[in-house]
Amino acid sequence: MFSDLTVPKEGTLLGPPASEGPVFERVRPSYVSCSERFKLGERSFNRQYAHIYATRLVQMSPVLVKRAQQKWGAGVPIRKLCEIQMGEQCCIVGTIFKHMELQPSILREISEEHNLLPQPPRAKYICQSDELILEDELQRIKLEGNIDTQKLVTGSVVAVFGAEKNDGKFTVESYCTADLPCQPPRKDLDADQYVLLASGLGLGGGSADSLLGLQLLIDMVTGQLGDEGEQSGAARISRVLLAGNLLSQSTQGKDSINKAKYLTKKTQAGSVEAIRMLDEVLVQLVASVPVDLMPGEYDPTNYTLPQQPLHRCMFPLSRAYPTLHLVSNPFQAEINGVRFLGTSGQNVNDIFKYSSMDKHLDILETTLRLSHLAPTAPDTLGCYPFYQNDPFILEECPHVYFCGNAPSFQSKRITGADGQEVLLVAVPEFSTTQTACLVNLRNLECQPISFSAFSAEDEEESEMNISH
Repeated sequence: MFSDLTVPKEGTLLGPPASEGPVFERVRPSYVSCSERFKLGERSFNRQYAHIYATRLVQMSPVLVKRAQQKWGAGVPIRKLCEIQMGEQCCIVGTIFKHMELQPSILREISEEHNLLPQPPRAKYICQSDELILEDELQRIKLEGNIDTQKLVTGSVVAVFGAEKNDGKFTVESYCTADLPCQPPRKDLDADQYVLLASGLGLGGGSADSLLGLQLLIDMVTGQLGDEGEQSGAARISRVLLAGNLLSQSTQGKDSINKAKYLTKKTQAGSVEAIRMLDEVLVQLVASVPVDLMPGEYDPTNYTLPQQPLHRCMFPLSRAYPTLHLVSNPFQAEINGVRFLGTSGQNVNDIFKYSSMDKHLDILETTLRLSHLAPTAPDTLGCYPFYQNDPFILEECPHVYFCGNAPSFQSKRITGADGQEVLLVAVPEFSTTQTACLVNLRNLECQPISFSAFSAEDEEESEMNISH
């Protein structure tokens, strides 16, 4: 069993006094934050968003040219759109724009004012009439042929091989993406060490089952559950990563404009109470284990990506511990030589709406092979108007790539063209699934860990289920 730390000092031995039983020491892996590129210094929204697309294309073009030459031969002609000749087979590197009839527009927001019928909300906005258009620095051209219109999304930088036909469209014979970038080597470990991933705590939502499952999770991590063998195993959880949506959607005040003022005050009070609950949860965890806290869509920070770390003033209890790390979304860090990269799920959820892909793992793999975290930003996903570089471009391949707030747990391993190996993890929303997951730093295996509570009608007890 682990004891609470009375002094906020990382690395203290965990456990009760020796007379009460054995003491288990928490493993302490090396940790290097790699999220500096997602930190915003000067915040100016006076720039045009076109700079992002131009910068993205300039940064990614050399990689796409190299991939094109590997796929279609070193002698393949690389052309700008202004240089192509009718009927000539060539390769073009450009940015995809997907013309979609069902894509929401500003008209939906002003429909009441102009008496227009608003579009109904949809799970997906794709249809058979969607068209792909390729843009470079100067021109654009419509694409047809052997290219997956429904799978690709706006903002993807690709290389296409084919020829322009008489109708002015470019007939694609084949296309390629940047694929996985180079990957740093992973450290060899002698023993198992785990990082626990959880997301969507949904505090303030009012679900008793969710709160019970969360307390069971905390007790498991801090060594309050199980026998000595299970407590010894829990001591090998070296870090906890909470991936966004720490607060429930019900605490948000997005519709406060249409509500009476007293209802707005209730919403604000609910958010304050949820933050207080979060602080109480965190102080239990950070007294025992380092915690990385990522913001999400419903958390009190900026809405656009990259989301900046939550402010320390919101956590009067847990901020005294050096084991509390308030980080950005997206998040990147190296834990014992294993490179973690992930988001709270906004990028994956947005691509889900505008493509035919239904599984979160497929979307994760697609963004990884596009070598870009959020290709749909800024078209349909809010982001900061960068103009000198695009921080969402992947410069190094992670070992673990995750997204939070998925409907269910999923994981798989993929390999790149140059032998890169990546573990993809869809971290489930804890408030609805009572499931977190453990990543083994030694072999990159991932397993879900579920906490389920029986209702009072069935049995007045709860249990913890660990699924391998």
